[in-house]
Amino acid sequence: QVQLVESGGGLVQAGGSLRLSCAASGRTFGSYAMGWFRQAPGKEREIVAAMSWSSSSTYYADFVKGRFTASRDNAKNTVYLLMNSLKPEDTAVYYCAARNIMSYGSTWDDYDYWGQGTQVTVSS
Repeated sequence: QVQLVESGGGLVQAGGSLRLSCAASGRTFGSYAMGWFRQAPGKEREIVAAMSWSSSSTYYADFVKGRFTASRDNAKNTVYLLMNSLKPEDTAVYYCAARNIMSYGSTWDDYDYWGQGTQVTVSS
């Protein structure tokens, strides 16, 4: 079992930055692929970024490439999402997810564990 707790969301002006954190419990965290997803009101949950267990492989959705950076610190059981140049359309609840396989998946149903989400609101 893995429990995930996100933090770092908030209200920011367009062009600003936020760094989300996701703290994981569980001794085998280092062997899990991790993903970041988001869901805006009235929209489906969509993948933002994902990384393999070692971060050697990463994926970014086109709409965040060059602006967001995902990383992980397996020693601290934590993954991060650094979000720069934020836009109002980035407003959503952001979730981290863990997959009990070393390689990442690109859809929500590839993941086995989910955090409760953290709200990110970008004002224009």
